[in-house]
Amino acid sequence: MLASALAGVVLSACGGSSSGPPQLTFFVAIQPGGTIEATAERCTQEAHGKYSIKPELLPNDASQAREQLVRRLGAKDSSIDIIGLDVILTSEFANAGWIAPWTGRQKVEASKNVFPSVLKTASFEGELYASPFNTNTQVLWYRKDLVPKPPETWDQMIKVAEELPEAGQIQVQAERYEGYTVWVNALIESAGTSILSGPEEVELEQRPTEEALEVIGRLAHSSAASPELPTSNEDSARLAFEAGKAAFMTNYTFAFASAKENAPEINENMGAAPFPRVNSNPAKPPLGGFNLAVSAYSGHQQQAFEAALCLSGEESELTAVELDGLPPSHENLYTNPVVGKAFPGFAGLVREEVEAAGPRPVTPAYQDVTSAIQRALHPPESIPAEGVEGKYDELKEDLEQAVKREGLL
Repeated sequence: MLASALAGVVLSACGGSSSGPPQLTFFVAIQPGGTIEATAERCTQEAHGKYSIKPELLPNDASQAREQLVRRLGAKDSSIDIIGLDVILTSEFANAGWIAPWTGRQKVEASKNVFPSVLKTASFEGELYASPFNTNTQVLWYRKDLVPKPPETWDQMIKVAEELPEAGQIQVQAERYEGYTVWVNALIESAGTSILSGPEEVELEQRPTEEALEVIGRLAHSSAASPELPTSNEDSARLAFEAGKAAFMTNYTFAFASAKENAPEINENMGAAPFPRVNSNPAKPPLGGFNLAVSAYSGHQQQAFEAALCLSGEESELTAVELDGLPPSHENLYTNPVVGKAFPGFAGLVREEVEAAGPRPVTPAYQDVTSAIQRALHPPESIPAEGVEGKYDELKEDLEQAVKREGLL
């Protein structure tokens, strides 16, 4: 009996008393400015001893972060309490039963003042499975000293870039990775159709899809295309723009602050405009960001939901704006001075882009879907500038297999 009592003392000293306040683990991708650590510390203080929050930082690479989470949740790991999910993962994790739905007051609080387009990324089959933490979108960055008026369509932009005597490149994201799917989806949505009409149903109306694919083909075979187009990503686009090699760039909001720090002479002439359209339909800019979910295997779900509400609340979102330049998912925050300082002169544009954004497909088979898109359409120069019927057929066939999980992965 004495030995058992002593063992209990040792265990209590090492792992904490089981009757004491729980330590909630927060698995989320690292943010270089310190947003995660700052919000976890503040929300721990505001809990007044009910719980503490310990960040467990995941890689910034979405595929690597997903792999770590899938392995743990697939094994029903109870050490995970709160999860920062890339917006494309909500439906997959909800369908697998790995995250708990939000209900009652907490659901109302998590949804309040959030953009409808962002709420869509946090939902699956009519249920809310996550609280939006931040959002993100792309705008058209352009050189005001080279282009007096920004183009409204992709065709206009390609034509203007081709006519510039120098620095006429258009920088996009076309490496074989998720960023390429982001671009393809934005073009297809803007053309007037969608990749999927439901979790297991391909839409892809033919003529609008072909118009979207022709944009990629025209740019790929144009003198305005970067020589590194097939390997271009957000960072390579930023570097090329900062080096003065491009007149246009579609990229996320971080590009402005980066140019201000690394290339002030470029930043001085850096304009922000709406994401280009494909045709007469409105543009559908990309939509990114993170949503906070509660693990279905957490032993402290009640506290985890409370903590997730704090971590994704308006004060936390303003911290993310200030420290990491992440646009808020709460639409009412765009008049806040913190947002205006982070996005000088274009905070209103960012809000409009998020409102108009076209989210990527919501499906548990998303990993198969994005792989199908990349496989069918990469490299960009494999798409003709016109006459893309063959590419359309290939894309549709691959997607039909993808939503049924017929061996693409």
